[in-house]
Amino acid sequence: MKILIVDDEALARDRLRELVIELYPETITIEASNSNDALDRISEHLPEIILLDINMPGMNGLELASHLLKLKLPPAIVFTTAHQAHALSAFDTNAVDYLLKPIRKERLRIAIERAATISQSKLALLYSNTKVITARRHLSVLVQGNIRLIAIENIYFFKAEQKYVTAAWPEGEILIDEPLVSLEAEFSDHFIRIHRNTLVAIKYIEELRKTNEGQHAIKMVDIQIELSISRRHFSAVKKIIKQR
Repeated sequence: MKILIVDDEALARDRLRELVIELYPETITIEASNSNDALDRISEHLPEIILLDINMPGMNGLELASHLLKLKLPPAIVFTTAHQAHALSAFDTNAVDYLLKPIRKERLRIAIERAATISQSKLALLYSNTKVITARRHLSVLVQGNIRLIAIENIYFFKAEQKYVTAAWPEGEILIDEPLVSLEAEFSDHFIRIHRNTLVAIKYIEELRKTNEGQHAIKMVDIQIELSISRRHFSAVKKIIKQR
């Protein structure tokens, strides 16, 4: 059995590793200090169980858990936290388990055994009930079986075409398996709809322009592209730009 311990505090990782080894001497333990490191460890080691701290700087444990749903065989997650209120409000009571710090050895044993015996179908159901309290800082896509993160702050725009949504960012464009309406609702502080099929990042709007055909368009910062604004959305877009 492989167990990945994810916590930004070294002492917390050391404590958990010692407890795991005491309980299961044959277990391979892997460590990560943040969610981005955890993704690398998961790709490299394929752990069956993750002991995952909820409250970490940057991408927290709940957001990481939501990204892991994209894996064909996601690991079972046991959340750890120093705040019971955070744990109880963060995910459905059907979650695999959560541990309150300081973590007791017997309680850890119960959580690991529960996680080790859960079926993949049950795991998928539990993860679907996991709730991310705040808007994500990243989107994720599955590339050759591995999760790749795209920071929301780096995305220029989203554009829907037929059944697909494309995200444009400094490395090009990539398909996102999420509907435009959901992205608009979650990231309304950062993006504005300029057309029925387009959301643009407010901070990357350089200026409004009129095309040769007399239509309105947006020129974006850093990229050589103009995006059309529909008549329906023009007033709202103009207002947002003036308020920046």
